[in-house]
Amino acid sequence: MKFMKLGSKPDTFQDQGKGVRYVSSELATDVTIIIGEVKFYLHKFPLLSKSNKLQNLVSKANEENSEEIQLVDFPGGSKAFEICAKFCYGMTVTLNPYNVVAARCAAEYLEMTEDADRGNLIFKIDVFLNSSVFRSWKDSIIVLQTTKSLLPWSEDLKVVGRCIDSIASKTSMDPSSITWSYTYNRKVGMKFPGKVESVPKDWWVEDICELEIDLYKRVMVAVKSKGRMDGSVIGEALKTYAMRWLPDSIEALVSEAHSRRNKSLLETIIRLLPSDKGFTCSCSFLLKLLKVAILVGANDSSRDGLVRSISLKLDEASVDDLLIPARSPLTTIYDVELVKCLVDRFMARERSSRDKNIPAKSTNDFILGHASWLKVGKLIDVYLAEIARDPNVNLSIFIELLQSIPDSARPIHDALYESIDIYLQEHSSLTKAERKHLCGFMDVRKLTMDASMHAAQNEQLPLRTVVQVLFFERIRAAAGAQAINHRNTDAVDWQKTLPEKQNVSKPSSEIKIKGEEDTQKNMKLVKKGSKNRSSGPQLLPSRSRRIFDKLFVVGKVSGNGENRSSETSGSSQSPTLVITREIKSSSSSSRNRRHSVS
Repeated sequence: MKFMKLGSKPDTFQDQGKGVRYVSSELATDVTIIIGEVKFYLHKFPLLSKSNKLQNLVSKANEENSEEIQLVDFPGGSKAFEICAKFCYGMTVTLNPYNVVAARCAAEYLEMTEDADRGNLIFKIDVFLNSSVFRSWKDSIIVLQTTKSLLPWSEDLKVVGRCIDSIASKTSMDPSSITWSYTYNRKVGMKFPGKVESVPKDWWVEDICELEIDLYKRVMVAVKSKGRMDGSVIGEALKTYAMRWLPDSIEALVSEAHSRRNKSLLETIIRLLPSDKGFTCSCSFLLKLLKVAILVGANDSSRDGLVRSISLKLDEASVDDLLIPARSPLTTIYDVELVKCLVDRFMARERSSRDKNIPAKSTNDFILGHASWLKVGKLIDVYLAEIARDPNVNLSIFIELLQSIPDSARPIHDALYESIDIYLQEHSSLTKAERKHLCGFMDVRKLTMDASMHAAQNEQLPLRTVVQVLFFERIRAAAGAQAINHRNTDAVDWQKTLPEKQNVSKPSSEIKIKGEEDTQKNMKLVKKGSKNRSSGPQLLPSRSRRIFDKLFVVGKVSGNGENRSSETSGSSQSPTLVITREIKSSSSSSRNRRHSVS
């Protein structure tokens, strides 16, 4: 910390008590200065020699035959006046970042300029500020903190503006040139072999967190206006400030004593958020701000700004982040409509980006190049499972959120099936038509084997859905078995093409033996797998087993497969016909492949 000593005479100011201060001297005092509730008994000559203001006031007091002068609204109060008075007497006084602004404002009030005396107090304080305080990182922050209680004097004297400019300029410097001390407790800086520990880009973030929100806002605006700071560092600074000042508990957030302050603080932080997608303020942090904004009743513009920022990076969110408590008049536990709004904005932006950048590609190609769609699809499916447990979530809003995810963002429907299963369990009052409608959004062809087996035994699902699951699982099993048989046949045909007598090297012999062993293992696996499949339907419950047996007896009759398939549920397409076509196409392709190899 920088400091400056003025004067050389010993300090003879005495405290008499009861708000009375005087100078111990052989000469009697001849003027009384009143600052608030404190009276100073002083001498005219040293004061008038350096203060134009006191010259005028004393002259006016003499005309009124009064020895008392009252200074109204004196900046800095009695302590600041005492610094000025000691300077007038030539006594030793020490200026530091904590009292220099008060002394500067008091000197301005007393008009201690160069007109009154050369080398006066205003001149000396300005030299100290320019040569020491504004060049120091932490001293500039301390001085800026003291200016709040000295408004509007500190603002009119441009002390506030110069402090802010000093701080902003230092934050924009190359971190490698930082030589002063700073506070950094969030994480350990990166270390490089053979080098001194590097200074992180966000080295300045914690120190300015001590500023009040009004001053903090002005500093951040100045930092951003320099144009040299990454959006990621700005985001980290705002996150650190929010964690420093926003309370953790809901009770403290909404308490009458602090709700207005918390609301103002939050709205200011939201306005300072960078608007570009590139800044790395985490989506989790933004969603926490949104939760706080809802609790403290932030204005609509602030909430809309958060929603816009969150929608830019929704693919980074977690399910816990999306569990935003609903407020009255909503009856659900969580605000489902708000999450749907986030998803809609995210999808709209992604579609717009796709149309602009790759208009010739299909949706599936686009998804393969944009994993964010897949992440959001998986995220919302898991979120659906969470809200499905809420009895107050009606079917319409559940389906609307379900439909907000495009089909191409759901390559697998396991998570969707789980959420629908939970919803059916928790909403047992649904009609058959409603259950059928809800399950219609699930594509059983996109279920994994485990999910299919679970669905086949699920008593909650409509009969039609169970039938579809069984048929498409049968297609999968048949295709898998034929693929194994074709691989084994191709291996035998390849061996027949080899000459009867052939000299082979040892490595080739080892490869051949290894191939024969693998073939034998595959044959054993086929037999074992076929045995398991034959016993598989026996594990199904009675309803599913009856349906399963009935359907595949029908499937064996090739002549009237289409007519007999209509005896099952009201499916628009005969699963038996699908099986027949799948098997035929698979067999044809395998024969062509075998002919080409041999």
